[in-house]
Amino acid sequence: MSAIEETKTEVRVPQASAARAAGPSLVTRALNLLSSVRFGVTLLMLLALACMIGMIVVQQNVDGFDKYFASLTPAQKFLYGKLGFFDIYHVWYFNALLLVLSLNIVLASIDRFPGAWTFISRKKLDASAHWLRGQEQHATLSLGAASREEAVARVERGFRASRLKTTVTEKKGKTYVFGERGAWNRLGAYAVHVGLLTIFFGGFLTSQFGRVGNMPLEPGLSQSEMTETVFNVDQLSRAVYPLPFEVECTDIEQKLIRKEGAITSDNTLDWLTRIRIKDPERGETEALVHLNRPYDYRGYRFFQASFIADGKARQIRLQVTPQAGGAPQELNIPRGGAATLADGTRVEFKDFAANFTVGGNSQEAEASTYNNPAATLAVTTPGAKPVKATAFTPEMAERAPFAKQPVAGYTWRLVDFEKAPRAHILSVQRDPGATIVYVGFVLLGLTLSAVFFFSHERVWAVVEEKGEGRFEVVAGGNTNRNHLGFGDRFKKLVAALGGEQVQVNKA
Repeated sequence: MSAIEETKTEVRVPQASAARAAGPSLVTRALNLLSSVRFGVTLLMLLALACMIGMIVVQQNVDGFDKYFASLTPAQKFLYGKLGFFDIYHVWYFNALLLVLSLNIVLASIDRFPGAWTFISRKKLDASAHWLRGQEQHATLSLGAASREEAVARVERGFRASRLKTTVTEKKGKTYVFGERGAWNRLGAYAVHVGLLTIFFGGFLTSQFGRVGNMPLEPGLSQSEMTETVFNVDQLSRAVYPLPFEVECTDIEQKLIRKEGAITSDNTLDWLTRIRIKDPERGETEALVHLNRPYDYRGYRFFQASFIADGKARQIRLQVTPQAGGAPQELNIPRGGAATLADGTRVEFKDFAANFTVGGNSQEAEASTYNNPAATLAVTTPGAKPVKATAFTPEMAERAPFAKQPVAGYTWRLVDFEKAPRAHILSVQRDPGATIVYVGFVLLGLTLSAVFFFSHERVWAVVEEKGEGRFEVVAGGNTNRNHLGFGDRFKKLVAALGGEQVQVNKA
């Protein structure tokens, strides 16, 4: 009987080789993905898409959202509500996109910064003739000079004439001239990253800590809080935020296109609200808020938002005629103001009705047209108590006998008046990230301009003696952008060096 012996050979694989065969770890792959430029561009596109949705779909904190929401179909209401489209700038995935994109920018910068920094910290000062002839721009020249120093000086002058910062080194009997400009451009992308991160940070502060509310202001009244209308899909609620100061309305004015027209938005050139801010820390401040000129105070911005279109008058002009006979007098009285007649009678402007009716309801709700204007007055003769008087227009006095009745010894006629609404509604915005965002956009614009309109240009020249007063100069260079412009400047540099051109590449 024969025995067959089998020899088993065990092959041992080194641990390092096994690890390589298994591929990178999950953490490494996650970091590679987060630092990927393609991944960052994808995130940026998704963020832009979310912003477009925010512009197309009316947001719940925008005036008129209730009407927009009512116009949607039940399916749209359900879908938009579930996806958070009505408040997309506060929805979780929008903030997640901002966070991950910011992380991508930081990791990509960390990953690629060392390579860019080598252009600043460890400059390539010498280069072989063979390597230079392989550059995008290169030329070989034959120079006549009395000495190596003279030939090198000639090359240096040519480099400096081309506005290149020049360094001369010697190695193994050869002289190398290196010139560059715009080395900082290699770091321009990281300045762009800083600008983007600044904008993201300012936007995050605004979305998390910003407030937008409305403040109705009527002359003579004060407000110390703003009200925000909050829509939770189909539920309406109001949030009240106190202000660290008090706002008193001193006057409102509405400049109309047609004086005889109604006080509507399409007949208005400008809304003006004069306010007095009473701040315990800074005292009183007078301010004026225009339609297209908001007012900023302590991180709060006041905008013209809307108005309550009950027809009122900013000021009135009265014709007052004594009942006993005599010349009529004219009075100009501002809203809430008073004037005095020649005999000492005090006349106060108490109220105004755009559409006066008999029977108690003297003002139609939100009347913006002036069909039957009338001014309510408080008349106080010397030594007597105030009595109520109503001044009608001359046209009304001709139609209605009661409009001709004298009060306190005078007949009252409303000759003219300046139309104005009952109140203006200011939009108050607290935006803690606004300044940061503005700084970020300025920085982003400057850095993008610097990155795309400037470049890092490098040129080398190796000077080698060939005998009999002749020196061979092999020049070459490259740039990181604007290659056509660099080619033109390189040709001018070669022409400035002079000598016989042995070989010049095509740009």
